Amino acid sequence: MNGNERVRAVIAGEKPDRMPVYAWVRANLEEPIGARFGSVEAFEDRYEFDLAHLFGGPDRYAPGTIDALREAKAGTIEPADLLDLPMSDPYDTAGYASLKEDVRFHKDERGRFVYVQTPGVFEAHNGYFGIENHLMYLLLYPEALAAVYKRQAAWTARFAEVCLDLGIDMIHVSDDWGSQRGLLFSPEVFRTLIAPYHRPVAEMVKKRNALLSLHSDGYIVPALPEVIEIGFDVVHPWQESAGMSFDLYDSAYRGHFTVMGGIDVQTTIGFGNLDRVIDEVGALIDRYRDGRLILCTTHFIQDHCGIDELVGAFEFIYEKVRQTRA
Repeated sequence: MNGNERVRAVIAGEKPDRMPVYAWVRANLEEPIGARFGSVEAFEDRYEFDLAHLFGGPDRYAPGTIDALREAKAGTIEPADLLDLPMSDPYDTAGYASLKEDVRFHKDERGRFVYVQTPGVFEAHNGYFGIENHLMYLLLYPEALAAVYKRQAAWTARFAEVCLDLGIDMIHVSDDWGSQRGLLFSPEVFRTLIAPYHRPVAEMVKKRNALLSLHSDGYIVPALPEVIEIGFDVVHPWQESAGMSFDLYDSAYRGHFTVMGGIDVQTTIGFGNLDRVIDEVGALIDRYRDGRLILCTTHFIQDHCGIDELVGAFEFIYEKVRQTRA
């Protein structure tokens, strides 16, 4: 199997030849990785990563538009303000040049499974409103927010359509819903105001027989019935450090979606304790050798992770996933 075949087998609930592996390392560790390996790309090749997490495409609003709106509104943007702001054309192919090159490099040349990130309707607007204001707006302006979310969902569905035409394997919706102890909002607000606007994107992806994944940090168990109903194939990261145990996954959700995660950046990697990384990650590799786990970091590894620890972790992982199960 190549990486693309391996990941697809795991998502389909089949047993792969070995566990697929990936890690979010570029954001904080590009410099030390480059000093040791020459580039992040060389690091990914050394450890034969099976996936590539891609970013790109056109901005949702023309450059400078949001800054001008914020200045006109004395620093505070409200939902109704965005409804008068024209969005970009997601069919403008000029904005996808870097994604085309990434697909060629990772999928065509290296056989990897490629997935592209797009913000979900909640996360997409935190930068415009500010997270505190946004949470307040859920209660103050639900009708205006619904209109904003509906428009964003339509844009994202078209963006995803273009990405699938380019050869992207999975649309990865990043929409942080959880804190360390629960959802950031009530389950009712989630069900009535946020979940409905993930469905247009999911429907388009499923019509194309493509795959859909969710990234949400934190404890999101109350949202999982909607995650299943919407049709997410993969959930990242399934955060044990936020109270979501793999026992819970196995007992209630294993047949509904695949988990991508298992290398916790909040508790495990990056703290100078390689033995702990080996113990925790090794146990998960043994537990899910038959499938249902794409081994990956729970988020970007933080810059306090030393290069020796990083290399030690992935030397171990490289060998461990290739061991024949006893």
